[in-house]
Amino acid sequence: LVAVSDFLTVHLPRTPETIGLINADLLATAKPSLRVINVARGGIVVEDDLAACISAGTIAGAALDVFDTEPCTDSPLFGLSEVVVTPHLGASTREAQDKAGDAIADMMLLALAGEFVPWAVNVDAAEADDNLRPYLGLAERLGRLFSSLAERSPSSITFEVAGDIAVHDTRILGLAVLKGFFGRTSEEQVSFVNAPKLADSAGVALVEVKRSVSDEYINMLTVSSDDHTISGVLTGRSAQQRVVDIDGHGVDVPPAEHMLLISNDDRPGVIGTVGTVLGDAQVNIADMDVGRVDGEDSAVMLIATGSAVSDEVLNVLRESPGITSVVALDG
Repeated sequence: LVAVSDFLTVHLPRTPETIGLINADLLATAKPSLRVINVARGGIVVEDDLAACISAGTIAGAALDVFDTEPCTDSPLFGLSEVVVTPHLGASTREAQDKAGDAIADMMLLALAGEFVPWAVNVDAAEADDNLRPYLGLAERLGRLFSSLAERSPSSITFEVAGDIAVHDTRILGLAVLKGFFGRTSEEQVSFVNAPKLADSAGVALVEVKRSVSDEYINMLTVSSDDHTISGVLTGRSAQQRVVDIDGHGVDVPPAEHMLLISNDDRPGVIGTVGTVLGDAQVNIADMDVGRVDGEDSAVMLIATGSAVSDEVLNVLRESPGITSVVALDG
């Protein structure tokens, strides 16, 4: 290899086997045009032999930022014009230290807020790349809404990723679902680190399912159990979160902090009744949609409200004609 190379770069650790690997005997086989570059570890190249070969014209030159003894203040290589030498900084410049400090501070703020911390060594998932990071918030929101929807803690939660993003390592999205699910009711702060531990303690298993194609959307996330299901997508240039299915009923509502899921008879007057009850209670409807299933005489209303709805108002809704159930969802 050395006999036919113009550049020889070193990418080796310093071990008993590699010390002195590049020496006079090896360099004697080189072309006169060879240049040696060592930015790995000092001692792999015999510096005296390298300097002698360059001085004799056996090889053309060298570049080094690592030396057998560091810091290196004297070397036969220093006086050769064919050699470029720099201190072994190991990226430890003032600028690099400033940026490292900024990055550490940013990650500490994320950790203290319970958010995803890039490059955390104790998160049981791959780093969320640019394809997955926009879906972290949606996955957590769906987990939180699903927690409100479930009457009891399920023994398992199925998390389905459908679409283009399914080719990636999506474990971090599953952790976001658990973070949202347990964050709604846990007395301790839930993070990407302790969410799996809380699931184990509660006897809740997370089952991840992937499909490379989503039936109606480019990408869709679904959280489900034996009793309930909720799906969400990101839409538009701003990647707005939308809930697009709940218990098999197609809807289209942005998730909100306060939401109502109302099951009702699919007949005239029911929507008006709901609007009147909420209006009388000074509860503003921020968004809503009605989900229907062909051939069925029932429907659901998914409503985002501007404020929490009191238990008293919820009971009034439950007792209203045509309404079969009302669930307050915390988004």
